[in-house]
Amino acid sequence: MSATDIPRQAQSGERSYDDIRAAWRAANLHPLWESETAHKSREGGPAPSHWRWKQIRPLVDDAVKVASPQAVERRVLTLSDPNSVGDAGGTTTNLSAALQILLPGERARPHRHTMNALRFVIEGSGASTIVDGKDCPMEEGDLVITPGWTWHEHVHRGNAPIIWLDALDVPLHRHLGTDAFEPGPAHDVPYLPEDAAFAYANIVPELGGEARAFSPVFRYPWVAARNAVQAAPKGKDGARRVRYINPVTGGPTMPLIDCSLIQIDKGSETVRFRTTASAVCLVCEGSGTTRVGADAVSWEVHDVFSLPHGNWITHRADETATLFVVSDRDTLRRLDLLKEQYGNEF
Repeated sequence: MSATDIPRQAQSGERSYDDIRAAWRAANLHPLWESETAHKSREGGPAPSHWRWKQIRPLVDDAVKVASPQAVERRVLTLSDPNSVGDAGGTTTNLSAALQILLPGERARPHRHTMNALRFVIEGSGASTIVDGKDCPMEEGDLVITPGWTWHEHVHRGNAPIIWLDALDVPLHRHLGTDAFEPGPAHDVPYLPEDAAFAYANIVPELGGEARAFSPVFRYPWVAARNAVQAAPKGKDGARRVRYINPVTGGPTMPLIDCSLIQIDKGSETVRFRTTASAVCLVCEGSGTTRVGADAVSWEVHDVFSLPHGNWITHRADETATLFVVSDRDTLRRLDLLKEQYGNEF
């Protein structure tokens, strides 16, 4: 702020403007007119982040050498936005993504927390996530959800390390002050119907009582999801897209987190798209380039990259590509803050 910008009464008084500002700071007050963002329109959004599998895969092996689930609760490497502040920073505005590793014979003890979480298997098999007593086998490409305040633990009965992508709405809960954690052993585990009860398309059982806020199906196998996206028609942006849903309500698998699988045909580029929601993408198959605002992310299998809110986004596939996408879209929808635009529509 220049001298000509200083309010007249501050210049004519006995104290200088700097003295007044110091008094405000001491009282935890801040003049809004000094904010760099207040009362200003914003075009675009934050820059994306990109984690190349070729670079981070060897670093995962280092985590195995220095940490064990018995000592650190979970062997996890968080994918941190380089522009975030402190160790509480997320991968995007409302989501925190990470890589978790389990070795054969290891078990990660049960706990629960208010944050919704999911696990998408990148490499390996033979492990299970036990969610509220239900055993959910983990194979490559499988999605396993652990909704908020469900008990969950991991056990590995296979023969080789398994690595999966974690995604949680941790930043949102920490911002709202609703993050809570309880260690095991598990107790008060509810009755859950077997997944076979939901195996018939468009038909669900009558569960009785008040429905829980999340899907009663915790495991979504890769084969089913991949077959579904291959059969899906092209959407408004030109990509084939399917959504992982709660079979009882047709809504998202968990409140506040949306999951989808998209397929981009070889040599095609999607119509540009932007949204107030943020997302994290895991490359399941293929290779290509995603433009996020002024930035370009060239990706390959198992790479992870973010799609921060407010940017114009396009995907181009060098070869037919499949992306797993987790977003905070449902959070924005529930708050009536979700806005989406394709191409030049208004």
